[in-house]
Amino acid sequence: MYLFQKLSVVIPAYNEEKTIKSVLTKLSTVELIENIQMELLVVNDCSKDNTEKEVDSFIKENPSVDIKYFKHEVNKGKGAALHTGIKNATGQYLIVQDADLEYDPQEFNILIKPITDGHADIVYGSRFMGGNAHRILFFWHTIGNKLLTFLSNMFSNLNLTDMETCYKLFRTDLIQSLALKEKRFGFEPEVTAKISKIKGIRIYEVGVSYYGRTYEEGKKINWKDGFRALYCIVKYGLMD
Repeated sequence: MYLFQKLSVVIPAYNEEKTIKSVLTKLSTVELIENIQMELLVVNDCSKDNTEKEVDSFIKENPSVDIKYFKHEVNKGKGAALHTGIKNATGQYLIVQDADLEYDPQEFNILIKPITDGHADIVYGSRFMGGNAHRILFFWHTIGNKLLTFLSNMFSNLNLTDMETCYKLFRTDLIQSLALKEKRFGFEPEVTAKISKIKGIRIYEVGVSYYGRTYEEGKKINWKDGFRALYCIVKYGLMD
């Protein structure tokens, strides 16, 4: 039994100078249930703007925050940044927090409770099950997300409502046990396919809020990533 428990928050960042400090500040104010502590792992995927400067400024201004900083010397993709963060996580639990403001870390407790209550090993935060707020944006993105979730469920035999969600809270030992390959946005279908094959895995889903961004505001995923996700669903769904 651990004397204390810790949530590792992996934050992949690429050209997020406008929001990264706000995200870190918001994370530093979150009070977790069960006296769970938090560590922040920022992975700068070779940003070309002042992302690193903003992170350095936050670290200097908040010496009491448990934060680790990693930097890729070449741009490798979001998935690769997540691999770096996952590898270096030391908490018993792990979640991904995008470096924008699309998801609210104040809702971490909603995701972690099924695990600490002993019901779940992994909890998905669904944008389609409710939540306090949901920004109205792209119709075809929503249709695309639901189609990819449907196809993913066909191969995994799960009944998720939002496979592509950023908010997936894992037991760290489980996520670290997977041999993850995808370097970009294929991370979501790959990790879903691989966790679905773990014998006895307990996956839950809870509703979360979603404050989406437009492309003008910095959203990066595009139609090519959708086709890659489709490829990954089939590839890892058929793989042993």
